[in-house]
Amino acid sequence: MQHKASLITPVLIVGCMIIIVSFGVRASYGVFQIPIATEFGWARSEFSMAIAIQNLAWGIGQPIFGALAEKFGDRKAILIGILIYAMGLFLSAESVTALGHQFNSVLVGFGVAGTGVGLILASVGRAASDKNRSMALAIAAASGSVGQIVGPSLAEWLLTIVSWQSVFMMFAAAVAALVFLLPGLQPKEPADATVVQDSLSQILAKAFRDPSFTLIFLGFFSCGYQLAFVFAHFPAFVTELCGPIQPGGLLDSMGIRTTSALGAVAISLVGLANIGGTLMAGWLGGRFQKKNVLVWIYTGRTLVSVAFIMLPITPLTVILFSVSMGALWLATVPLTSGLIGYIYGLRFMGTLFGIVFFSHQLGGFLGVWLGGRMYDAFGDYTMVWWIGIGISAFSALVHIPIRERPLAAAPA
Repeated sequence: MQHKASLITPVLIVGCMIIIVSFGVRASYGVFQIPIATEFGWARSEFSMAIAIQNLAWGIGQPIFGALAEKFGDRKAILIGILIYAMGLFLSAESVTALGHQFNSVLVGFGVAGTGVGLILASVGRAASDKNRSMALAIAAASGSVGQIVGPSLAEWLLTIVSWQSVFMMFAAAVAALVFLLPGLQPKEPADATVVQDSLSQILAKAFRDPSFTLIFLGFFSCGYQLAFVFAHFPAFVTELCGPIQPGGLLDSMGIRTTSALGAVAISLVGLANIGGTLMAGWLGGRFQKKNVLVWIYTGRTLVSVAFIMLPITPLTVILFSVSMGALWLATVPLTSGLIGYIYGLRFMGTLFGIVFFSHQLGGFLGVWLGGRMYDAFGDYTMVWWIGIGISAFSALVHIPIRERPLAAAPA
C-alpha cells in the first residue's frame, strides 16, 4: 500500500491528535485531588479510589475496545469511546459524593480505553511499514506526552479562575470534539487472503500457552503502578513535602511561586522529557531487541526512583526526578506493543496489547489506591515508593528470558 511508504501518514497525525486530548485530560486528574477532597472534606483515599477505579476500568475496557475495533473498525470503536469519555466527565462535574465520582470514573476509564494508546497504536501499527513501524509507534506514544505537558498545567490554571466543576465540563467538550477527527482514520484493511493467518481464538491460545506472553503481561504491571501513582499523587506529594519556593529564585522568576504550581509543572516536565525518551526508545527498538531495551528502561526507572526517595525532597530534586523519570516514562509502550506485534503478528495486535495492558492497569489501580490508603494510615507516601521500586526491579528481571521471535501461523 502506498500510504505505508512514508513515516508520517494521515493515520499517524490523526491518531496523535486523539491521544493528545485523551491523555491530557486523563493526566490532569491528580491536580483535582486536593481541591475536590478539600471542598467535600474527604479523606485522601476517597478521590484516590475514584482514580484507581478509573485505571482499572481502563484496563478492563482496553481488550474489549480492541476486539470491537477488529470486528467493526477503529472509527466505530473510537466513537463509542469518545461518547463514553465525554459522558463520564460531564457526570463527574455534577457529582457531590465520593461514590458518584467513583462510579463516573468507570465511564471515564472506559472512555480512555476507547480513545487511548491501545486502539491508536494498533491502527498506526497496521498503517506503517515494517521499516517505520517502531518509530511510528514511538511518535504516537510520545504524543501522549504533549497532552501530559498541556493537561495538568491547563487544569491548574483553569482552577485559579473557575470551579473544578467547570473545568470538568470544558474537558468533556474537548473530548466530544474528537468526533470531528474520526474521518482521518482509514478503515481497517481486510486480511490478505493469500497469507496464512491465525484466527483470534488460535492466536489467543498460542499467546496464553507462550511463557513469553506471560512475562510481558507481568512486566507491564510496574509501568502502570508507577505511572498511575505519579499522576494521582505526585502533585499532592510535592505540595506537602517539598521545600518552599525561594523568592527571587529561578522558579519564582518563571512564575512558579507555590509548591502546588510546582506539582503541576513536574507532571508537565515528565511529559516533556518523555517525548525525547519515547522517540529514542522507538529508534532503539528498531535496532536492538525490544525486550533488552525494556530491561534497560525498567532498570533506569528503579535507579532513578531510589535516588529520588533517598535524597531530600527539594524543588531541585523534584525537577531532576521529573526529567529523569520522564525520559523513561512511556518509552515502554511502543516497545511493548511492538514486541507483541512482532511475536504474534499485527492482525490481532489491538486485542493482545489490550490484554497485556490490563496488567498495566492492575498496577495502576494498586499504585493509586495504595497511595491513598497508606497516606491516610501513615501520613506520607514513603512505603508506596519503595513498593514501586521493588516492582520495577522485578519487571526488569522478567523481560530477560522473553524469546523475541515471530510465532508461525497455523496451517490453513
